[in-house]
Amino acid sequence: MASEWETHTFEELIENGSLLIGDGYRAKNDELGGDGHIFLRAGQVTDTHIDLTGIERFHASLSDKVVGKMAQTRDVVITTKGNSTGRTTYITPDLPPLVYSPHLSFWRSINHNVIYPEFLRYWAQGPQFQGQLEGFKVSTDMAPYLSLTDQKRLHITLPLPEEQRTIAEILSPLDDKIEINRRMNATLEAMAQALFKSWFVDFDPVKARAEGRAPEGMDAEAAALFPSEFEESELGSIPKGWQCQSLGEAFEVNPTRRLGKGQEANYLDMANVSIQGHRPVSWANRSFSSGTKFINGDTLLARITPCLENGKTAFVDFLPAGETGWGSTEFIVLRPKLPLPEYFGYLLCREPNFRAFAIQSMTGTSGRQRVQTDLLGKYLLVRPSGEIAGRFGEVIASLVSKISRNSEETNSLAAIRDALLPRLISGQLRIPEVEKMAEAVR
Repeated sequence: MASEWETHTFEELIENGSLLIGDGYRAKNDELGGDGHIFLRAGQVTDTHIDLTGIERFHASLSDKVVGKMAQTRDVVITTKGNSTGRTTYITPDLPPLVYSPHLSFWRSINHNVIYPEFLRYWAQGPQFQGQLEGFKVSTDMAPYLSLTDQKRLHITLPLPEEQRTIAEILSPLDDKIEINRRMNATLEAMAQALFKSWFVDFDPVKARAEGRAPEGMDAEAAALFPSEFEESELGSIPKGWQCQSLGEAFEVNPTRRLGKGQEANYLDMANVSIQGHRPVSWANRSFSSGTKFINGDTLLARITPCLENGKTAFVDFLPAGETGWGSTEFIVLRPKLPLPEYFGYLLCREPNFRAFAIQSMTGTSGRQRVQTDLLGKYLLVRPSGEIAGRFGEVIASLVSKISRNSEETNSLAAIRDALLPRLISGQLRIPEVEKMAEAVR
């Protein structure tokens, strides 16, 4: 490492006015439930972004009281308690006003000529911080906890400000592109879910035809495939000619897949299944021992608490052609029978009524409840005609294809970032090399 790189403790940086660290606000139950600032909990800090699903808000009258614990743009945020300790994120300008919760800490650069905010962001993901964090974790037999006192003891090695900026300039564009892809995929999946709900839950095209209207956003050929009448069923009024079926009738549930003992194959852990979006965070090659087996086109539904309630669901499209993968024993594998398209299964698992049924079907002791496959198989759904199912498959195919392409690009970008980050943060790559890479990325 070059001589211009200097090591400081966080405490030294705090004392000389270069750094501010703090923790979150200890909210009381009666302070929440309003329409004021968002209360950011540790569970909403993911490995890639801040997830604002299911947010809680303070009462607007408390704005002055919580102001000292509010996020500021370019803060680095760290989870500080439990198994997720050390997960980090970054406050971008587009985020709404947030108030940190007690299981979060923030690091805020005050003097950018000493510590550049984006360098601090990447340092938190690098080996120097992660190595120290592991040391703090093993220093106690209690649940992992990173206190403010521990944080003040952290050592950080800083290059000159110019080099800090250059390092950020090579890594930030990669993260920017990854975030664009994530948001694009969220939009594409929301479009697919909205179409699923319109056609198969609300029956909007059938209602329109029954009222003598043209179905919105649909050409005449597609509209003609839908009936213009309803008929009674055990689920109430459904489109005429469609069938009321149980999940066990319309789907293969935990279908047989072949994978030999000791065979190398892609493995998916429950921890890497996203609570939003069909693509898992990551997967790895492992020797098969015992677990759930699946192939491309299968949907994986978490059956155990709290993973099911949190929304952990995946659509398998990441395996090489013809390969069988495997994963946690806590997955239920679902695959629609023809004529339903494969993605129909994933969208059904994201549908609120289905999720509520699955959650209500859980049995077992508190904290270890699971969905029983036979109970889930009794869920009733409305299966459309083959023509409608086929048209739906055609419409969503382009959306699913775009999601997969964006995901592949994101994986490639993340691999580049993850390979470069430790070398940049440690000084193994020098400024001339970094500048050449920055030009290649721009």
